Amino acid sequence: MIEINNLYKRYHNHHGSDWVLKDINLTIPTGVSVGLIGANGAGKSTLLKLIAGMDKPERGEVIRRSRVSWPVGLAGGMQNNMTGRQNVKFVARTQGSGSKEVKRVIQFVEEFAEIGKAFDEPVRTYSSGMRARLSFGLSLSFDFDVYISDEATAVGDRAFKAKAQALFKERIGKASLIMVSHSEGILKDLCQAGLYLKEGRAYWHDDINAAIKAYHADVDSGKEVTKPKAAHKPKRFDSLPSNIPEADKHLQQAKSKLAEAQRALKIANQQNLLPIYRKHIRDDIPKRQQQIANAQRHLEALKQEQGGSNTAAEQTE
Repeated sequence: MIEINNLYKRYHNHHGSDWVLKDINLTIPTGVSVGLIGANGAGKSTLLKLIAGMDKPERGEVIRRSRVSWPVGLAGGMQNNMTGRQNVKFVARTQGSGSKEVKRVIQFVEEFAEIGKAFDEPVRTYSSGMRARLSFGLSLSFDFDVYISDEATAVGDRAFKAKAQALFKERIGKASLIMVSHSEGILKDLCQAGLYLKEGRAYWHDDINAAIKAYHADVDSGKEVTKPKAAHKPKRFDSLPSNIPEADKHLQQAKSKLAEAQRALKIANQQNLLPIYRKHIRDDIPKRQQQIANAQRHLEALKQEQGGSNTAAEQTE
């Protein structure tokens, strides 16, 4: 069983942000597989990470009274300079597996991933598809009470997808699943209940078909579509320059810093630098983009104010 109490989540930046999730209160019963439904940007992947313990809520708590997996197919934790076999062995040991269990896990992943000799090559030489196959097999090689999946069954060709879905079905005969997928067919096939995320809130449905129906009804009525970006009205920021020349200079500097961050990420990827270093650079880019957006809005606001002042002065004359 998983309990979610008074959960709130948002991602901070220097100008504040809206809640991605707010006041989520629900209990996911033991043995019930759940499909997460909602528009792009509704917070489905965010909620999965919170349930898996990969992220922390702003407020509230997630209580796991069962053994919950990391997101199935997550490849971010693999070490690039280690082989696939070495990565699998390392993860198995961190899960507390003995030597016999480690051998079982390695054999399972090697057979399931179907990447041949590449299993003994460094992960940095893998394609994204090979990485996904390896991490998918690794995730499902352990016995969890609840498996977390974010589009995991979209990996690979048709034959591999069929095998992945078959393995999911086998697992949920013994455990349960909390899943995000753009394929309603997969959700109907693998899940009993549905959780519809809309405007930051969660609506529980005992029947996955009822959750899908509710989502479709809102889409058809225009109430719930892909969340549009709010119109950025010109707004002054007290922390930014108060005159137009300096504000324009600040904007150009922000653009230059974004370009530097993008170049740094390109070089880091080319040189296969440590994943944590590349993540730091990737996480910095959205902040730079937001700084540019704020600088543009600030500059527009200053120009509008100056234009309004000039008009008022002309009318006085």
